[in-house]
Amino acid sequence: MTGIVGVGSTALSGYAVAEAFNEHVTSYELTPPNWTPGLKLRVAVLADLHVCEPWMSIERLERIVEQTNSLNADAILMLGDFVVGLRLGSYSGPISNEAWAAVLAKLKAPYGVHAILGNHDWWQSAEVQMRRAGPPPAALALKAVGIPVYQNTAVRLQKDGHPFWIAGLGDQWAFRRDGGGHDETAPTRLAEYEGVDDLPGTMRQITDDAPVVLMVHEPDIFPEVSSRVSLTLAGHTHGGQVRIMGYAPIVPSIYGSRYAYGHKVEGGRHLIVSGGLGCSSLPVRFGSPPEIVVVNLGSERGGEA
Repeated sequence: MTGIVGVGSTALSGYAVAEAFNEHVTSYELTPPNWTPGLKLRVAVLADLHVCEPWMSIERLERIVEQTNSLNADAILMLGDFVVGLRLGSYSGPISNEAWAAVLAKLKAPYGVHAILGNHDWWQSAEVQMRRAGPPPAALALKAVGIPVYQNTAVRLQKDGHPFWIAGLGDQWAFRRDGGGHDETAPTRLAEYEGVDDLPGTMRQITDDAPVVLMVHEPDIFPEVSSRVSLTLAGHTHGGQVRIMGYAPIVPSIYGSRYAYGHKVEGGRHLIVSGGLGCSSLPVRFGSPPEIVVVNLGSERGGEA
């Protein structure tokens, strides 16, 4: 009996590791309330890359970039956590910020590539944590290759004569309240973090009634997002990273599984949480395969495709 259980456990863990490498494309079609008639916007979303050897190697990242470019999105939005998670420890090896940023520089879209940072991007640098101020190395690497990094900022764009806004919120878990070093086990409660997010300040930059697409890393901010925002896009949760019959036992959110994954609608407000691409804690995924998200806004259909 022990031998059977051992074989089963080995097979299951092997499948979970294999699933962590098999990214796919998840598509959504929706027209949020007050969306501009005639504005059709296709966005590709990359979240939680957690670049490291061997789980998210440069070679794998290059394949993801090529696949994303092939989706013909109008804009590409990256939702943070470019660097490896704290708790992978001996399971992974580092890749320089300059190396992965150079690969992401190959992303192309007619209305630009846009990025925000995640908590691990802030935690990567002990110096940043000590001085309680950025910019983190990941931000500098992205800016060096021409990718704008949003921190409580918004930009107005126009497609086919129709304006729209892309806004990006600063990270909500940027600093650890305990002052711990970047190589220590991370706290698990939101109260143990301080953010650099400023949602009211971000929204004050919106100067007209054009639709707003808001990039956030952690989805916990969603209850505070007003109906002025057409769509909020989030990452961070990895869809739970391990989901059993659709249930994720561990989700890094004060709301538990409420915003763990997928398309959520509350009070007419829309949120899409990406399952992300990389791993944290352990290099496994089960029931939550890595994904590139595509959202077709202004589609005649609603919901998930």
